[in-house]
Amino acid sequence: MEYSKNQILTVTITDIGDNGEGIGKIDGYTLFVKDALPGDTVKASLTKVKKNYSYARLVEIITPSSERTVPACPEYRRCGGCQLQAMDYNAQLRFKENKVKNNLMRIGGVESSVIDEVFEPIIGMSNPYEYRNKSQYPVGEDKKNNPIAGFYAGRTHDIIPCTKCLLAPAENQEIVEIVLNHMRKYKIPAYNEKTGLGTLRHILVRKGFTSGEIMVCFVVKHIHKIKGGCKEKVTYIPYEEELVESLKKISGVASICVSVNNLNTNVIMGNEIHTLWGKDKIEDVLLGNHFEISPLSFYQVNPIQVEKLYGTAIEFADLKGDEEVWDICCGIGTITLSMASKAKRVHGIEIVPEAIEDAKRNAKTNNVNNADFICAAVEDFLPAHKGEIAADVIVLDPPRKGMDERALRVICEVSPKKIVYVSCDSATLSRDIKFLRENGYELKRVRCTDMFPQTVHVETVVLLSQQRKPDDYLEVEIDLDELDATSAETKATYEEIKKYVAEHNNGMRVSSLYIAQVKKKCGIEMAENFNLPKSENARQPQCSAEKEKAIREALKAFQMI
Repeated sequence: MEYSKNQILTVTITDIGDNGEGIGKIDGYTLFVKDALPGDTVKASLTKVKKNYSYARLVEIITPSSERTVPACPEYRRCGGCQLQAMDYNAQLRFKENKVKNNLMRIGGVESSVIDEVFEPIIGMSNPYEYRNKSQYPVGEDKKNNPIAGFYAGRTHDIIPCTKCLLAPAENQEIVEIVLNHMRKYKIPAYNEKTGLGTLRHILVRKGFTSGEIMVCFVVKHIHKIKGGCKEKVTYIPYEEELVESLKKISGVASICVSVNNLNTNVIMGNEIHTLWGKDKIEDVLLGNHFEISPLSFYQVNPIQVEKLYGTAIEFADLKGDEEVWDICCGIGTITLSMASKAKRVHGIEIVPEAIEDAKRNAKTNNVNNADFICAAVEDFLPAHKGEIAADVIVLDPPRKGMDERALRVICEVSPKKIVYVSCDSATLSRDIKFLRENGYELKRVRCTDMFPQTVHVETVVLLSQQRKPDDYLEVEIDLDELDATSAETKATYEEIKKYVAEHNNGMRVSSLYIAQVKKKCGIEMAENFNLPKSENARQPQCSAEKEKAIREALKAFQMI
């Protein structure tokens, strides 16, 4: 059958793509339907037709999925920022876990049996709204030349008016509306991307969730003209003193500034920053450390979940106090400084000069004396200095593009005992894991953190360790059929314990060896021919604390301890 643009088809959605689009098939022909969920039966209009597949827009939901819920935001479909808002939150978490698992297997070449062993339950949020500490509102004009602010419609620069984003703090709405009222009152033109005329381009709002401090930054086009060689007070926005007076009355506002951007570019911020009122930077606290945040600083947008994300990275690193740690792509030093008290020395590398200056200042503010920071491109610095780098643990926290292969090669040559990889893109993470596994490292632990509820994005922390040489292994054979079960063991078989752990811990998998290790710790008598190591120094896989806790709960449930 031939298909054509705008043709309307009825299809049942059976899967979901990486970008949150529903996937369904008609006689083997695949449809990718925006805003559709697995379990939906929908009418969809074809928007882009290819030989073996088409993209389509949702026209009507005939039968809703059991995972479907009513979106909280009225602009949900037009905005496109919250791709999963119509999906039940628990289903969102399952989607994100499966997305990471599939990428690890498909791109990274990780075996499903390894995934089952190393993958740990995702960390979700109790309230998956109002979590963003940074929001950027493009400013424009409607057809009647009235100022508007909101968000771009998906894959366009058309602004959808929206002053109340459910992912942002409540104060943001009042701030944006004050700015729009000021523009209306004094007929201040918004910047026009097509003509290059106008004043106000964006409104940036940042909030320190722990400190409560708020920064308002206006991105403006501004050409300062000096009249007759005389210096005059520079005004970036007409009647800006009145605007500042209105904004500083809002509880928490501690900094009001402008960023001058005169370039015809999609880059939001300009490099020229001027403080109009209050502090140059706001402060926040993360994992016990105080951080200064400028308009240009990189700082994770979900402070509630970032504590859990970085806490996972610190747990995976398992520092004992005598390690040299290198934090690659360190930003303003959040992970670096969080690990400093647990390591001998920490080193951070970052390409953004302002971030490195913030990192050095943050180290000084927190009295951290065992940290140093280097401003350089990682892919250039590491090859040039590989002979000088001694690292026990390397932390990787790259942008979405992942790590440059040149840097990965040097990391493998430096040969740290552990690599902790913090990723915001599981596709590039999987590509890099494939390289690291092919060059001497094995995947030990994986855990996702839902940093961006209602969206398709997810952060992942991975632990890789040096592959052991053959001499490091102890061969362990377990034949459960030959076990001489004691009276204690007859209360539950190993398979029953495994089943209990999986059912009560989000599908967690534990091996018979791990169960045996925990039994031994609990003093449960085991058969003499159970093949545990013959010496205390023999090396073998060890049960993690999380899995030990789950096994102990199972043993209690079966009244074995």
